[in-house]
Amino acid sequence: MNRRRLLTLALTLLTLTQAFSQERKVQNKPYMDLRPFHFGVIVGTHLQDLEMVNVGPQVLTADDGTPYESMVSVDQDRWDGGFTVGVLGEFRLNEYFQFRVAPAMFFGTRHLVFRNYAPQERDVRVTEEVQGLKNAYVSCAGDLIFAGPRFNNHRPYLVAGINPMLNLSGGKNDYIKLKRHDIFLEVGMGCDFYLPYFKLRPELKFMFGLTNSLDAKHADELRNRSMLRYTNAVSEAHTKMIALSFYFE
Repeated sequence: MNRRRLLTLALTLLTLTQAFSQERKVQNKPYMDLRPFHFGVIVGTHLQDLEMVNVGPQVLTADDGTPYESMVSVDQDRWDGGFTVGVLGEFRLNEYFQFRVAPAMFFGTRHLVFRNYAPQERDVRVTEEVQGLKNAYVSCAGDLIFAGPRFNNHRPYLVAGINPMLNLSGGKNDYIKLKRHDIFLEVGMGCDFYLPYFKLRPELKFMFGLTNSLDAKHADELRNRSMLRYTNAVSEAHTKMIALSFYFE
């Protein structure tokens, strides 16, 4: 008998919980998503990483013309943070799909570590060099948004798109230099929150560079030839980012 009562009570609580969770509330901005086009602003933060392909041992030539072997490994040893600002324009395609164009700027600095393995008579001596690779990207993402039906004052969605970027940074005296142009594939998710005066949209995106962003011609620009062992230690570089953005519409 007690088991039946407990089961009945549990089913009653479950039913009440579901009924409460499905309770309709007054909607803020009920006609906001019916506009064919609207603007907004973006602020956010991001983490960036640079995956590099090391070439391994190199044969270099000393000042006296003697060839010798050098071994340098390069790595971004952590995910480095940055910040993002921008604007957006969004087109309503139908009830569930929107297309968004979002010009933005990404600022940050990557921490690169160069390990030089110099052979000794009985051991290998490792020396390290560090470079802070500053970057400032101008981007213009084109994203397709698939949103679920709105319930009360929130609406989840998925997003995917292409984001071409222009790199405005890079010094002639850096060990590693990146190309001016790169393009990213981005996928993510978010949720619209309809507040009394505006719509807030937190969004988490994963961004993957589709091209080799390493500037292979940078070695020809170096005046200090001793830097070549570090510059030529990498054959490819691919950028990755994790971006958390807040859209205000």
